[in-house]
Amino acid sequence: MLIFQGSLKVKNKEIPRIILGFAPFTGESYFGHRSRLYQLDLHAKPEEIANIIKKANDIGINAINLINDSYLLEAFGQFEAFKESELFEETNLQENRMEVIATIGKSNVNYVFPDFEKAKEANWKEDIKLLSKFNTPIMLIDEFITDSYDWELLENILSEIKKQGSLAGLITSFPFKTTKKLLDSPILKMFDFYMVPVNKLGYMMDSESFMDKERKELARLLNKIDKKIIVNKILACGIQQPEEAFKFLKTLDYVDMVTFGVANTKELELDFKILTEL
Repeated sequence: MLIFQGSLKVKNKEIPRIILGFAPFTGESYFGHRSRLYQLDLHAKPEEIANIIKKANDIGINAINLINDSYLLEAFGQFEAFKESELFEETNLQENRMEVIATIGKSNVNYVFPDFEKAKEANWKEDIKLLSKFNTPIMLIDEFITDSYDWELLENILSEIKKQGSLAGLITSFPFKTTKKLLDSPILKMFDFYMVPVNKLGYMMDSESFMDKERKELARLLNKIDKKIIVNKILACGIQQPEEAFKFLKTLDYVDMVTFGVANTKELELDFKILTEL
């Protein structure tokens, strides 16, 4: 897919268009029964995650979405240590580095019945401090803080992100509702990136259906908000096959970047091949 070749240039920063997601690594609850399997097979085994990150970097994925999670950060640390030893003899380090797209304020809020007040209690200052130690061109505010619509808090976090030298963005779980609110919000001009769930099935999106009418409306909203759009949940949390999911992605004219997670290197190579060759 031509759109995902190369990097996106924003305010003197070059940012990879394909991002390795973290959800299977941390066993996010929306995977249902698979969450426990992911927790046992991946989250509790940082070396397995590190192997997937290494393979991703080897095949050309040069960005990863990270949160403040001890096992995930241990895995990324193992990957970085490996790359430092591997690159000791290399002359072109730029092509091999892995950019970090950080999620700030991630909490254990329930996806089905989210407690937005609890989400706002996340230690976002600690997240910014910790994740800014990496090569972090973008920091995104977690969806449950974004979707609380506490504009004062969001303004404070966005301002702090910018102080660290990163570009700022928001994540939402409600691409229709939140986008409409953001268009009339006092923070509209304070962020450059916007991560939204989009998939052919409309799974984990705030719409009863996601057919032609809804797709056109979402496209109108996302074009109107005029941000760099990062699509997540394109595989509908594993419900959709990659080929069908990425063919749908190809029809969306508002997408600048995409993130997806995998549970092993075989999945990774297959998904990446399909995405880049469509």
